[in-house]
Amino acid sequence: MQKEIHEQPESLTTTMRGRLIQGGSCKAKSVLLGGLKDHLRTIRRSRRIVFIGCGTSYNAVLAARPILEELSGIPVTMEVASDLLDRQGPIYREDTTVFVSQSGETADTLHALKYALENGALCVGITNTVGSAIARNTHCGVHINVGAEIGVASTKAYTSQIVVMAMLALAIGGDAISSKVREVLKLDQEMKDLTKLLIAEQSLLVFGRGYNYAMALEGALKVKEVALMHSEGILAGEMKHGPLALVDENLPIVVIVTRDACFRNDSNQHEIPPLLHMHLKHYETLRSMLVSFKSLLACHLTVLRATMLTSLAILQRVLQPNEEGFPTEPLPSSGLITPSNFCNTTIA
Repeated sequence: MQKEIHEQPESLTTTMRGRLIQGGSCKAKSVLLGGLKDHLRTIRRSRRIVFIGCGTSYNAVLAARPILEELSGIPVTMEVASDLLDRQGPIYREDTTVFVSQSGETADTLHALKYALENGALCVGITNTVGSAIARNTHCGVHINVGAEIGVASTKAYTSQIVVMAMLALAIGGDAISSKVREVLKLDQEMKDLTKLLIAEQSLLVFGRGYNYAMALEGALKVKEVALMHSEGILAGEMKHGPLALVDENLPIVVIVTRDACFRNDSNQHEIPPLLHMHLKHYETLRSMLVSFKSLLACHLTVLRATMLTSLAILQRVLQPNEEGFPTEPLPSSGLITPSNFCNTTIA
């Protein structure tokens, strides 16, 4: 068992090999699960996705369920195979049933597979064994490819099952993710409204916690580099240790908040008077600056939103080029773009 625990880095790599399609920047662009490609459209139209397993396989589904629900946008239910059979739980033709088994030969899971087939559901298998009963009798499926697991207690198969289900969620939710990005890109007008608050400011603080701390640093860096405004990205947990002393009634602050594990701690910042209570006259606008999306996807959508805000701030702060053509300092206030002529302004 210990040997197989230490084999997990290699087994996870093997599970993902050939299934992450590389983009031009050498980053994964999409997920390709060849065994499912002819059935993805049917899965996306499903009434619900029912995952069925026993023991470790059931626990793997439990771990992956939040990702599956969030990215697929389809209700996900879980069943222990023996319990489903005992109570003859409802399975419908509009359902997609996913059978998870390391060996592909688990007796209760096989009986549940037969039950789902009799009820007309689409059956998908996730197994480690090529040619197993589940691989042969399901409509489509994915092999986790971790090699033989000798130990009775499943280890490397468990982690690879979670990875495969995460890739399944990405494959199912591909269109939905693109639509979320498109929704964020429609926020131009909101970004224009926010720049009206920042147009004449000389400094900006950006707070973030967790993976949003990196976003706060990047957003502040973009403001420095492009809008030539002093800005600092700050870890929200360190707010009381120095940054709070910089706050006065005129200092603009952006707080990046996403609905992740840090959300409760981020929400506590609303109770600190020096941050937001001094800006009550702009409360509605500030509230729209609290970016609220879900989970890891939120980080990427937040990047889009912050980039849009920065780019519009550039338009508002017209820069005077130096002899080499690089911007040096903002023009006097008379050179600023006003809301009335904003839409008619072109940038060479």
